[in-house]
Amino acid sequence: MGVGRVRLSFALLVAFTLAIAWPARADDVPQADPLDVQPATEGGVVGDASTTSWFVELTAPSTSDGGTAATVAASHDAFKGAANAKGVNYAQRFEYGDLWNGFAVDAFGADVSALRGLDGVKNLWPVTTASLPAPEAGDGETIDLATSLGMIGADTVQHDLGITGKNVNVAIMDTGIDYDNPDLGGCFGPSCRVFTGWDFVGDNFNADSTSLAYSPIPVPDPNPDDCNGHGTHVAGIVGAKGVVTGVAPGVRFGAYRVFGCQGSTTAAIMLAAMERALADRMDVLNMSIGSAFQWPTYPTAIAADRLVTKHGMVVVASIGNNGAMGLYSAGAPGLGANVIGVASFDNTFVNRQSIRVSDIATAIGYTGATGAPPAPTSGSLPLQTFGTPTTVNDGCAAFPVGSLVGKAVLIRRGTCTFYAKAFNAQAAGASAVVLYNNAAGILSASVTGTPPITIPVVAVDQRDGNAIWAKITSAAGASLTWTTEITSVRNGTGNLISSFSSYGPSPDLDLKPDIGAPGGSIYSTLPLEQGGHGSMSGTSMSSPHVAGAVALLLESRPKSLRELGPQRVLGILQNSAKPHVWSGNPTLGLLDNVHRQGAGMLDIRAAIEANAEITPSKLSLGESQAGAATRTLTIRSLPGTGKAVTYTFEHEPALATNGVINGPSEVINPSDPTAGSASVSFSPSTVTVKNNQAASVNVTINAPSGPDHGIYGGYLRISSDESPAKVYRVPYTGFIGDYQSIAVLTGTKVAARQTGWVNSMGAIAPSFNGITGYRFTMGEKPNPGGFGHPTFTDVPNYLLHLDFQSSRATFTAFDAATGAPQGEAMSFDNLPRNSASTSVFAFPWDGFVGPTGARTQLANGEYILKLTLVRALGNPSNLAQVESQTFAKVNIQRP
Repeated sequence: MGVGRVRLSFALLVAFTLAIAWPARADDVPQADPLDVQPATEGGVVGDASTTSWFVELTAPSTSDGGTAATVAASHDAFKGAANAKGVNYAQRFEYGDLWNGFAVDAFGADVSALRGLDGVKNLWPVTTASLPAPEAGDGETIDLATSLGMIGADTVQHDLGITGKNVNVAIMDTGIDYDNPDLGGCFGPSCRVFTGWDFVGDNFNADSTSLAYSPIPVPDPNPDDCNGHGTHVAGIVGAKGVVTGVAPGVRFGAYRVFGCQGSTTAAIMLAAMERALADRMDVLNMSIGSAFQWPTYPTAIAADRLVTKHGMVVVASIGNNGAMGLYSAGAPGLGANVIGVASFDNTFVNRQSIRVSDIATAIGYTGATGAPPAPTSGSLPLQTFGTPTTVNDGCAAFPVGSLVGKAVLIRRGTCTFYAKAFNAQAAGASAVVLYNNAAGILSASVTGTPPITIPVVAVDQRDGNAIWAKITSAAGASLTWTTEITSVRNGTGNLISSFSSYGPSPDLDLKPDIGAPGGSIYSTLPLEQGGHGSMSGTSMSSPHVAGAVALLLESRPKSLRELGPQRVLGILQNSAKPHVWSGNPTLGLLDNVHRQGAGMLDIRAAIEANAEITPSKLSLGESQAGAATRTLTIRSLPGTGKAVTYTFEHEPALATNGVINGPSEVINPSDPTAGSASVSFSPSTVTVKNNQAASVNVTINAPSGPDHGIYGGYLRISSDESPAKVYRVPYTGFIGDYQSIAVLTGTKVAARQTGWVNSMGAIAPSFNGITGYRFTMGEKPNPGGFGHPTFTDVPNYLLHLDFQSSRATFTAFDAATGAPQGEAMSFDNLPRNSASTSVFAFPWDGFVGPTGARTQLANGEYILKLTLVRALGNPSNLAQVESQTFAKVNIQRP
């Protein structure tokens, strides 16, 4: 960042959830999607034209960055004195000095510009809001937590090795913890498992300005209890001990409550919680919180990184639930360079309600269809079917009238909707429907429609459906009996990456996510008021699996790992992880995308029993334009190996993705394993490492030739000659082609005026209109709708659709009559991309120009803003990597 320039990290400062009140002239302001960045979704962070909360970053370094307590205190005093001397009005919310030096304040309009101009101020950043990741919709099943522990090896670490995470302190930054739950200790205080913590917000706090329950003033207290449930669920995965057993049941917890009972929190509160976790000397911090499409440069991301690099705390965060939104959708803080960003894998077994069918020996688990009444728990029905296990359109045509009266009918998936099948059965008099899958995997069905389905509809997997069909068509026939039984059913997508798990890489082309863990429908603790236990899904659930595993690793090597540092902890976990096959067609045996699963599934037992570590533990190769990439790997014997070991280096390619950014990314020719694969060579390909020594190997990776803008990757496999042999891996990924050739400004690019606030689908959103003939007062105006905001700010807004992340956007003001430059109006570093092709971001301008320390208010008159945008990782001096836009003139007429 250059001295003397105003830099605001975009960080979704102005990511509006837009509800547009459009003028008659459709060409005046193009319509925008009202669903961009909903606060209820992961990464849902919202700012608006009346943003009043700001981080004020000071030039003096924090104590983590080389400053002292005295210099930090002096910089704070100097800032307050300068602000007082210049008559700047602001309200201080938080004061920081350990991980980041500055303040969180509330200020508005001219006072914001005045803050930018004070001596000692390095930067202003908007305080964004962040929502909890929305739990992924389950299909009625619950998963025994013991199953997911087995998937990562934690069960045998506990039982065979006796390692439980004892003496490791894990911080949970979330909705709090219901410490009254016996599985989490049953109490709060120094002698309890939840031994410390703080409630930063209070029950009623909600920072989501679009919510009708908006309540942005925190009311902190010392009791970090949980009235939401998310944090208690996360804590249980880390270390419950009781009805369920977590990954590390010997840990102690710090509960840092940053959410109220519902809604959003702010980055200012998250940063305060990080500093408190540092003061409480926590060993591990879990943050199942995220903001999608971000860069790893925002104050909270920097603070999380400093916890790792400066203070030795291991920080783990969910990577996000935005897999459907395509590449580069991973969320911060999981994108932080030294933060462990965690992907989600589906579980191997699920527990489901069951039916019994005639002579089939075992209960058959089912999933109730949404839109149908719940299945009963008693009673029997004769079974009927009209199709076969190969019928492609079973149930798509009307059944004979009255043919199913008093019966349950078995119908195979395929061709038409589940509703159509259920409706046809209901019309023929059926009392129930049993749907079965036409492929491997658990079947979830919706039969919502008009007229409604009024009979129970349940779904079973392919294997069970085929078995039921065989019984129905036997000479004896078959009947169905409803039961109260719960049965464990193998999940056909178990051990595969979850469909919701976000894609990387980071927009700076760092390999993300780092690693994966189970995250689908995990059964864990809940507040006692919510029943004590329950099931949730999402990367929110995969992250605490890794946090708990870190605690096990720290207990197993208490001295050596603390000497190695938390960055090496990540390395050992990545080296020992197991990459899994492509979820699109597991039978092909092709490894799934590295930028989707990272190093692969966590294997904590392998990590604990590792005899070597390979550094770096991942390779981010950047653009293939630069040619072949040569990197040096160092393999180092870990303490206790005791003998010389020979290691052989090999290459395991993984599937690439094409260059489609928005929406699901397709693999390249999955039937051809070489398509989109790099060629790799090692020099030497084998090395022998003596006890407590190291050796180096050069690896050269040649990127594939296409497709343009694709992401490729694979694994460098290192196997030992020990008995039994140990296998380690290093994941790598890279970009095919010229990264700066990805265009950003592909859609809406207009100046607009806010006309007020509207109620859009139960949420408060700004409305916009055109600017032709309009005079901006640059002051507050009454909101005609009255939806939670009594006023809005009458300033120009610049609406942009950003099709991809970008490094910098600078708006420069010019006199509309003379063309004379007036100065920099506003500038933003590291912008995210929009989540949909029709959505936009809005940039409000306050009518000031100039660099830090010399911001001035422009006189009344007409001005034109010109935008210069630098593409992701672009060079501002290279015109091929820069885009520009000139906007319509605006007329400023302050009273």
